Amino acid sequence: MDSGTEVTFAASNSSLESGGAAEPAAALHLLSRQPSRFKGVVPQPNGRWGAQIYDRHARVWLGTFSDQEIAARAYDVAAVRYRGCEAITNFPGERPSAGELAFLAAHSKSEIVDMLRKHTYAAELRHGLCRGRGMGARVQPTTPWAQKLLFEKVVTPSDVGKLSRLVVPKQHAEKHFPLKRSPENTTGNGVLLNFEDGEGKVWRFRYSYWNSSQSYVLTKGWSRFVREKGLRAGDTVAFSQPVYGQQDNNNQLFINYRKTPRKQDEAGHPDDAIAAEARSIKLFGVDIAGGGGREAGEKGTANSWET
Repeated sequence: MDSGTEVTFAASNSSLESGGAAEPAAALHLLSRQPSRFKGVVPQPNGRWGAQIYDRHARVWLGTFSDQEIAARAYDVAAVRYRGCEAITNFPGERPSAGELAFLAAHSKSEIVDMLRKHTYAAELRHGLCRGRGMGARVQPTTPWAQKLLFEKVVTPSDVGKLSRLVVPKQHAEKHFPLKRSPENTTGNGVLLNFEDGEGKVWRFRYSYWNSSQSYVLTKGWSRFVREKGLRAGDTVAFSQPVYGQQDNNNQLFINYRKTPRKQDEAGHPDDAIAAEARSIKLFGVDIAGGGGREAGEKGTANSWET
């Protein structure tokens, strides 16, 4: 695939980020509107166009877009990710470059769908191509020396518990993540913030201000981060920004974490009574779950960041 085709495909997808105002009377004309001429595109009551794809007879919704062509290009991206480079697309002359194919392969189907729904695919693709992502490896993470620490926080039991949210200290939230307290934000909708971890993976957290507790919080996406990284109360998370203020990185943020060493018993296993209790199921005093064993290989030290 030549560079011209690569630019064309990427530039075409950049239109996914644009939105459009709904036509007030569009709902009245939905039934009279002709079906889209594009594969995977359907009209919406508000005058916009939806994109969808079927995977194993189940519909996967890709989002709504301002016109048919934008929705059709979203479908093409999903089709290539779900069915490979030989997939039938709406614009067969605009095949993805080798770099974009590798970018798609380096991300799960759900991640690509999430980008399309949130209209961030074009931006993340450009970011990935510029930094060489997908060219033989999943990502090329930003080196630690290129990051400037903003603040750290030792996570509490509630930060990694069932509440599925991280409370951002007020002084740091207002200094580094300013959020206009509009009625939209105070209802919990907030905004989406992107953070790159030490492996180069981009995480999207919903950031908002809760009037009820008068606190700034990261919610949607946070519990998944906690599970994947295995965070526990007492561990530390750190938030950073690029050292250099290039225009391309103005909105780039980073998140890293550091594990706190666990106390060990005489056998050298982590002394985690809560975890042991969770893995133990007893019947008449006998552990039938085999949970007496401890998790081995606790990673991390107090002086090293996970990357």
